[in-house]
Amino acid sequence: MDLRQLKFFAEIARFSNFTRAAEELHVAQPAVSAAIRKLEEELELILFNRQDRKISLTAEGEILLGHARRILGDLKAAGQEMADLRGLGKGEVRVGVPPMMSAYFFPTIICAFAKRYPYLHLAVSGEGAASILKMIIQGELDMGVIAGGHVPDNLEVRPILREEVVVCVPPDHPFTARSALSMEEFARQPLIMFKEGYYQREMLFEEMKEGGMTPEVVFETNLYTMVKSLVKKGLGISTLLRMVVEDDAELRAVSFDPPLHLDLMLAWKKGAYLSRANRAFVDFLMEQVRGYGAAAGGKD
Repeated sequence: MDLRQLKFFAEIARFSNFTRAAEELHVAQPAVSAAIRKLEEELELILFNRQDRKISLTAEGEILLGHARRILGDLKAAGQEMADLRGLGKGEVRVGVPPMMSAYFFPTIICAFAKRYPYLHLAVSGEGAASILKMIIQGELDMGVIAGGHVPDNLEVRPILREEVVVCVPPDHPFTARSALSMEEFARQPLIMFKEGYYQREMLFEEMKEGGMTPEVVFETNLYTMVKSLVKKGLGISTLLRMVVEDDAELRAVSFDPPLHLDLMLAWKKGAYLSRANRAFVDFLMEQVRGYGAAAGGKD
């Protein structure tokens, strides 16, 4: 068993597809297939189920995947630490940011970070908080912005922002005359919701479930821009972060009673080595967040 085989194995497991893995690795597919066959022969185990062109891990493959990720993660961390010791003026930060945040809060952060650290590369992945959480744990991201709630024990987190979740309605909707409305009133309306796996949806559904409410969902999407468009066209109402609604003159924001907030945190794998570039980003983000909080407090 060698590192090349483990890398091939981990990429195939990631994509559940030999062709996609080969493309990602920039290696010919026959070479990837041959490496996996040799690995299985050496281990005397079958690592992948291969049925009807579908690839999935066997129970033995699942066990090896955990070891492979740890080994490859340690190898990458060793390379990063050695680079830091050499004092290289370059590096990469792979960070996951939910779509709404990447459009309404992080562009300013990213531009300011690039200006201060012109030799560092910031690679931003726009995913839902649940996907970001999974990618951090699997080592596909160095860190990411996740939503509040239960935080796994294997993550290190730093609170960065608390934003109000508001009801989003068109200007001619009766709710625009209200200063606030209950969750029960919201649940009785035709609703446009984010798909399963998005923390904002799970938080709302949990609130409604506890109150014995059954929401009327008329449309689901993972695109917040589509949510805004459909609300404007009168298909239904929805919820978004206040910063997103207030930025749009064609929408109105109405608070819940009691108010509902989303706590956002920067997270990375506990015990993982943070490169100099990653540490610079964490420190910079926390500095910017303190400034944002002070500015927001000054407006009240």
